[in-house]
Amino acid sequence: MPDKFTVEIISPDQTILKQETNEVIIPSFEGQMGILNNHIPLITFLRPGIITIKAEGEKRYYVEEGTVEFSNNNLLILTSTAIDLVNLDKSKINELLQKAEVNLNNQSTDKERYIASYKLETLKEISQ
Repeated sequence: MPDKFTVEIISPDQTILKQETNEVIIPSFEGQMGILNNHIPLITFLRPGIITIKAEGEKRYYVEEGTVEFSNNNLLILTSTAIDLVNLDKSKINELLQKAEVNLNNQSTDKERYIASYKLETLKEISQ
């Protein structure tokens, strides 16, 4: 299994996921970032988007924020908002969409609008 590495998603109150994987795609402020085995060490921040974990199947998680660290073939994702898309029903998505639209209109700085627009765009993608 030389092409695999460990990914772990942790929230403040629990470990959401810990498994071996072949590839993880994260939504960072630098853009979508693919991480494979033996990636260079990395520390970055998450923006709103989808984390995709590719192993035998594919797992997808909606996140709004967080930090990512990769070193020694261990990917650690710390976030308080990771939601497995399998567990996200249509009514919850619509609720989050409405809040995101209101939130986008109430932002005063470019950074806040940037983050809110990614959140809204991601939720629209999920709802389709």
